[in-house]
Amino acid sequence: MPSSPASEAPLETPPDAVAIEAAAHRLAGQAVATPLLEWPELNAQVGGRVLIKAETLQRTGSFKFRGAFNKISRLLESGQKPRTIVAYSSGNHAQGVAAAAGLLGLPAVIVMPADAPAIKLAKTRAYGAEVVTYDRRGGESREAVAEAILAEREGTLVRPYDDPDIIAGQGTVGQELVSQAASRGVTLDAVLVPCSGGGLVAGCALAVAERSPGTRVYAVEPEGFDDTRRSLVAHRRLANRPAGDAGHSFCDALLAPMPGALTFAINDRLLAGGLAVSDAEVARAMAFAFRTLKLVVEPGGAVALAAVLAGKIDCRGRSVAVVCSGGNVDAETFCRALAEGDGQG
Repeated sequence: MPSSPASEAPLETPPDAVAIEAAAHRLAGQAVATPLLEWPELNAQVGGRVLIKAETLQRTGSFKFRGAFNKISRLLESGQKPRTIVAYSSGNHAQGVAAAAGLLGLPAVIVMPADAPAIKLAKTRAYGAEVVTYDRRGGESREAVAEAILAEREGTLVRPYDDPDIIAGQGTVGQELVSQAASRGVTLDAVLVPCSGGGLVAGCALAVAERSPGTRVYAVEPEGFDDTRRSLVAHRRLANRPAGDAGHSFCDALLAPMPGALTFAINDRLLAGGLAVSDAEVARAMAFAFRTLKLVVEPGGAVALAAVLAGKIDCRGRSVAVVCSGGNVDAETFCRALAEGDGQG
């Protein structure tokens, strides 16, 4: 299975707590300070306290707006005025970039897979971006498509995770989470964060290390696409098998082929480990979130909650925070997940 050299260094300097604090100031009045929620039913089920950071209620329906707005704002602060913002994404980064670019007065072109969830394609266009699709099942490269657009339009690329400004923006999730827990007198034992390329969990790990150094942070991924979990064990970046060989997961937001170089440099240093959950466990978590917590959570956004409900981490007598990272899910996929999740009892 492909891997990166153990000595590989990230291309850019990782952000720090100061960068996350600066990102929080940029995002003030733009991003939603999403609530940290708690339910007696969930606590009783796991035997501890579970606090849910509901990024499903974030602008554009996921945490991705935070990093995108921070990155584009930083470009403008540096004196650059990009002619066009270009990004590639299966959906949530696409919407975050489209919304942030629109708010900051810049046109955006987003490269998306043709088979991305219809709701994510539609919403990206609704935020004012031009969408260019590619056939990922046919082997087309989103990076190659984006490179052609960048050259043609003299654009500026906003990467989905391997960028210090993106990571700093996502780190505001962890910063808020720790502050909200502390305001209730809660010291967190663990934080569970959905993981694809690793930007969200890296940002959260940096913020938690600064504000609550005794708290352990875990990345959570779909089974078969747990490249970060395996990479943490090996202490070098390992790739997932090609999609056809790795099987399938309906967690479409969490299928990055390999951890980012910059994100993994942070995660290898700060994370306590990685956890993996099955699609069946994710469906159960989505059904539980809807029926009991009254939250609509997309598959990729539900993996951390799934890990708690499936007992992948022991919550007994402990305080554990869970990031539900997004809620952009097609009605058909959501209804199928509810039916399958409810059927598991």
